[in-house]
Amino acid sequence: MSDALATRTELPSGFRYLLDEYPRDRWASALDETAAFWLQMHGSFRGHQAHMDGLVGQWRANGDLTTLHRQLIPALQSFLQHLDGHHRIESGQYFPMMRRIEPKIGAGIDLLDRDHDVIHETLEALFQGGLAFHQAVTGKAPDAADKANRLSDLIDGNARPLLRHLEDEEDIVIPLIQLRGLD
Repeated sequence: MSDALATRTELPSGFRYLLDEYPRDRWASALDETAAFWLQMHGSFRGHQAHMDGLVGQWRANGDLTTLHRQLIPALQSFLQHLDGHHRIESGQYFPMMRRIEPKIGAGIDLLDRDHDVIHETLEALFQGGLAFHQAVTGKAPDAADKANRLSDLIDGNARPLLRHLEDEEDIVIPLIQLRGLD
C-alpha cells in the first residue's frame, strides 16, 4: 500500500502500533486535555470542509454567483488561515516534541509532515482559486462562473485527502498523547 496522501486509504500498518495499544473506541472517555483539543480542532476542519461543500452544492443547484461569493469567500479565508496555522504549530512545535517522547514514531511524523506539504500546495491552490473567483465577481468578469467552477472543483478535490490526513494524524497523535504524555 502506498503511503502517499493522494492514494492512501488508511494509515499504513507500521504506524499503527500505538493505536493498537490505545484504539479509537477508548477515546470517548478521559482524554488528556491536549488530545481532546486536538480532536476538537480536527472536528472544526471537518466542519469547515463540510460547510464549503454545502455552499458549493447549493451554488451548483441554483447557480447564484453572488450568494456563493458572499458566503464562500469568508468561509474559505477562515478555513485557509486556521488550517495553515494549525499545521505550522504541529510541524514546528508538537511534532518535534513527539519525536523526542517516542522516537519510534519518527517515520509516522515524517508521513504527517509530508501530508502537510501536500496539503499546503492545495491550500495555495485554493487561495489562488478563491482570489481569482473574488476578482472575477467583483470585477463583473464574464468568466466568473468558470472561476467558481474551478474553485468548486478545488474544494471538492481537497476533501478526501484532508479528511484522510486528519484521521491518520489522529491515529498517531491521540494514542501517543494518551500513552506517553507531552512535555
